Amino acid sequence: MRRVVLGLIVIIAIIASLAWFSRDRFGEIVFNRAVEANYGKDATAGLPDGLHVILCGTGSPLPDPDRSGPCTLVLAGKQLFLVDAGSGAGRRIGEIGVPLGRIDATLLTHFHSDHIDGLGEVLMLRWAASGRKQPMPVYGPQGVERVVSGFDTAYTADYGYRIAHHGADIMPRSGAGARALTINSVADPLPVYNRGGVKISAFSVKHDPVEPALGYRFVYKGRSVVISGDTAPTSTVARACNGCDVLVHEVLNPAMVGRISESAAARGDRRIAKIMSDIPDYHSSPVAVAGIARKAKARMLVFTHIVPRMPSRLLHPYFLRGVAKAYPGKVVMGEDGMQISLPAGSDRIEQADLL
Repeated sequence: MRRVVLGLIVIIAIIASLAWFSRDRFGEIVFNRAVEANYGKDATAGLPDGLHVILCGTGSPLPDPDRSGPCTLVLAGKQLFLVDAGSGAGRRIGEIGVPLGRIDATLLTHFHSDHIDGLGEVLMLRWAASGRKQPMPVYGPQGVERVVSGFDTAYTADYGYRIAHHGADIMPRSGAGARALTINSVADPLPVYNRGGVKISAFSVKHDPVEPALGYRFVYKGRSVVISGDTAPTSTVARACNGCDVLVHEVLNPAMVGRISESAAARGDRRIAKIMSDIPDYHSSPVAVAGIARKAKARMLVFTHIVPRMPSRLLHPYFLRGVAKAYPGKVVMGEDGMQISLPAGSDRIEQADLL
């Protein structure tokens, strides 16, 4: 009887070993195939010539596990631009499947921390991925040179570590960091970029006490996109859009934020109650933005920088209450990974999700 029991134990041990080995081997096979399938992936490959917007961050300073900080990619033909670089921007762009080495320039709307705190990561990953010999051009309002200089100073030691480890031929020092390009604040759109058929204009927005603060208009082969940046309702956005295909606009629901403020006050948290009561005056409500989109004759309105956090789409109808009456066009609650495509030579507006 003892031999039978021992024999069974040995058989069970052998079967268990084989099963473990099979799982190990299975994991190896799956990993290898995933590497082969995804290495060098470019989510923009195969897109038709035109203007394409990819929302790589639709969140705000408020914690949100589903949204990175403010970050928008604009692909115009073969040129790729980044508007703002909020928390987690670089990693989210990689997750979406857009090579950071492809980014040709970054445009900052203003210098609130949630719009720039991911810039260092973006610059480092772009440098490592591309081997470019020139730093990233970073456009922004007055003061952008201090922001760029600050990130370069903070990352100087790491530049040296990377070069020492990988070699200057792989990561040339001349391509590290960024080069600041200052945009003077203006009331009406000011051309800031005109190359390869791509035209970018900057315009002032109202985000007091943040001064200056900018929005951007992109035009390529007859298609146009306007990105508002952070702003209270202002006619400069409508003027910049002026019949644009897509208006990407920040949004804050004051009733919902007000409820958070009331809850904080009821619990004796005066600091958060004060902050929550302050922020609506330099952002735009959904209905106010809808009015701007209608006045601007935008063909599609896309909300981004969404405040407060939307843990469920079931909240969207409440968040958007009154919007349909104020604007007859299509309204989209932006989400990380959302792609809006405007093919050249067409009036189509196509939507896809890359996450």
